Order: sequence, then C-alpha cells, then structure tokens
Amino acid sequence: MKVKLRQERCKECGICVDACPKKAISFSDEISITGYRPVVVDDDQCIGCGICYTMCPDWVFEITGE
Repeated sequence: MKVKLRQERCKECGICVDACPKKAISFSDEISITGYRPVVVDDDQCIGCGICYTMCPDWVFEITGE
C-alpha cells in the first residue's frame, strides 16, 4: 500500500499526525499556496494502515495498492 497526498487540501489540523501509529506523518517546512504547512509522509515508516485516510476531515490522503 502507498499513500498519495493532495497537499493543497491540507489545513494543518494535525489530526493525522497525532493518529499515525508509526509517526510517519509530519508537517512540511514549506508553506502551501493556501497558506498552510501541508503534511508529508515518510514512506519508509508508513505501513499503509489507512488511519490517516479515515481520520482526515479534508480528504488529503488516498491509499493505493501500489
């Protein structure tokens, strides 16, 4: 499983960061066009559990079978 991000939707709420069991999600150092620091995923730490997808109120995450 792989996580794809739609960073332009991220509003820096932090729900996914707190919910990730592997602490694979963090905030970017970059500011998006919408004025927020979008999340980034460490692919080496991510286990593809989908908790981020389930918890995100802004549909930032997409879980793929890749």
